[in-house]
Amino acid sequence: MTERRNIGGFILFTMVIAAVFNFRNVINNYVSIGTLAAPSFFVATIIYFIPFTLIIAEFVSLNRNSESGVYQWVRSSLGGRWAFFTAFCYWFVNLFYFISLLPLIIVYATYMIAGKGMEIHTWAIAVISIAIFFIATWISTHGAKWIGRVTSFGATLMLAMALVFVVAAVAALLGGITAANDLSIAGMKLDPSSGLTTWAFLGTMAWIIQGVGGAESIGVYLNDLRGGAKAFVRTIVVAGLTIGLIYTVGTWLMAVFVDKSQVNYENGVFVTMAAAAEHFGLSGTVTIRVVGVIMLAATLGGLMIWTSAPVKIFFSEIPEGIFGRKLVALNEHGVPVRGAWLQFAIVVPLLVIPTLGSGSSVDKLLKIVINMTAATALLPPALILVAYWMLRKKFDSADRSFTMGRRGPGLAIASFLVVLFAVCFIAATFPEDQALWLTLVYNVGGVVVFLGIALIWYERYIRRLRAQDPEAAERELRASALEQSALNAAEDAALAALEARRGDVVAGV
Repeated sequence: MTERRNIGGFILFTMVIAAVFNFRNVINNYVSIGTLAAPSFFVATIIYFIPFTLIIAEFVSLNRNSESGVYQWVRSSLGGRWAFFTAFCYWFVNLFYFISLLPLIIVYATYMIAGKGMEIHTWAIAVISIAIFFIATWISTHGAKWIGRVTSFGATLMLAMALVFVVAAVAALLGGITAANDLSIAGMKLDPSSGLTTWAFLGTMAWIIQGVGGAESIGVYLNDLRGGAKAFVRTIVVAGLTIGLIYTVGTWLMAVFVDKSQVNYENGVFVTMAAAAEHFGLSGTVTIRVVGVIMLAATLGGLMIWTSAPVKIFFSEIPEGIFGRKLVALNEHGVPVRGAWLQFAIVVPLLVIPTLGSGSSVDKLLKIVINMTAATALLPPALILVAYWMLRKKFDSADRSFTMGRRGPGLAIASFLVVLFAVCFIAATFPEDQALWLTLVYNVGGVVVFLGIALIWYERYIRRLRAQDPEAAERELRASALEQSALNAAEDAALAALEARRGDVVAGV
């Protein structure tokens, strides 16, 4: 491994914030469960985000001789079959993320242009979303260098908007404003009489866990950070607590200006920001348009990144031979063009199906797709947690520079998180107020069909590999933890020998 520690703690801190924080999560969860989302965010940060990030750091330190993507992490303890399945899940989850992202682009554009929401039939939203995704796919296959600038611009503005809102809400409270909702601890309790049942709350917890997710995209930078594992752990804990605090305070302060009953998934951010602006004598209409620009820029940047990056990562990370050469072939911009257009073809029906169950309600459409996005988003980290449990159970002696405590506590944390994920996934997949046919066709059917196809396709690959090279097939299916451990030990020995020779040279001089 080459020495490449070229980023400091502050840079990593900002990368975590950019990868994880999104003000939409504050809005969506306030609309769903009110100020109860505030402590829920903070608890999720403590019991999930920070431990999961430390688990990623442990996988990265074990696989430090590779770029340590999701495939390598899971292969460490579960072998190639489940490694492929997890990598496929990350790509699969992204398909549903598009379904929640594309309609928002239309919503934000209407607020930016008209200064208010416009009545658009959900079928029209589906058609326009398909057109937008077609353009985004075409752009992504031609390598758009400005994507990073757009993403950075939008993410920075969104974070600034969130901080301005927090300051404004605190100033309003100090100025004596009467909050629109109960800000006390009593106002944060689970109240079934309000229609919020325990099952509905568990389903929303999937949204909250998704909201503080993103650690897997940051863990790969452990080898780039000056200070190594200790600096990484310190920085990631501080960043995680910061994000949890922003989410918690932001959700709690939503109740300062607007009642929960006045906002929905479509207009929440605009109604809230307009109310805050008008409290200080500013124009609510102008504020709505400015917020529309910020949200549109952030969402477009996210769309461009997620249109190209997951396709490239998935098709380049998995073993050669699982898919045909034409499907994984890269163009001059390093993008698997056929894979990108296959993604487009799959997303189109996924955009259409939710409109059948939402009628003409944009808000109901957004709730359906946000719910399904959150549910599927739990699958990849759940598989990583299972892989970590197996690592501590069977391969705890494997050499790595960082471990999350001793074997017993590590197993206990992983076990708890796997159970939590399972309960939240089931609750989000079977929401109380959704038509049964839609749940079975979209929520259950989509997962079963796509993941079933993935396993069938992998078994087809293994059968072919066994026929050609039985030893290679067994090596592919075998957990790689001990192999990685041997590579790490050899590298450490080589580095120690190199340092010893350098010492002899210096002593001789």
